[in-house]
Amino acid sequence: MTSLDLPPEPSPLTGPLADGTEPAAIVHIVDDDDDLRRSLVFLFESVGIQALTYPDAASFLSEFDPDEPAVLIVDVRMPGTGGFQVQEVLAQRGYPAPVVFCSAHGDISMSVRAMRQGAVHFLQKPYDAQQMLDVIQEQLVEARRRFAEHAQRQAVQERVTQLTPREREVLRLVIDGMASQQIARRIGTSVKTVDVHRARIKAKTSSESLGTLVRDVLLHQVEV
Repeated sequence: MTSLDLPPEPSPLTGPLADGTEPAAIVHIVDDDDDLRRSLVFLFESVGIQALTYPDAASFLSEFDPDEPAVLIVDVRMPGTGGFQVQEVLAQRGYPAPVVFCSAHGDISMSVRAMRQGAVHFLQKPYDAQQMLDVIQEQLVEARRRFAEHAQRQAVQERVTQLTPREREVLRLVIDGMASQQIARRIGTSVKTVDVHRARIKAKTSSESLGTLVRDVLLHQVEV
């Protein structure tokens, strides 16, 4: 049985963020230890953090909302699918939640592997309650930032996917810094036709200008 020594008072990081808003994110706890899951939920709820629990990886992967900002706490070793495999699946899906690994049998090599795969922390069981709170409070803020950035990237990607193959080709050349005359020579058409493509790109993507579209594509690393 794993238990937590609960802190006498909430973490100093608990409460509104610097902009005055509450952390709009939850914590997903994936662990096969029933007592540990209950202890963590009690700990988080004591300071106003919402947490959802899952007894195994399959439950989490089938039930979680990928669009809801969240932090993931996952045990490295569980029956069936382990924590590292969960992280690989989420990476393939492009899920941006910060991942906190935990283990009662962790070592340096395991910690290094977790960090190389993108984990933000690796905590040993049994947890220090205050350390857990500090880590999660920090990552709730990071989750809000990551999910906002992810949503913006998806929005730009959706605008770009409305373009035809020829329009995407023209946009790529605009991103490369080419003027209409250069683009016309490159794709073997007239400058007038290129300008028509540019106008359609701007209209289809609802952009103020091609310059702002190029900025958004580069800023959010969107594939054209």
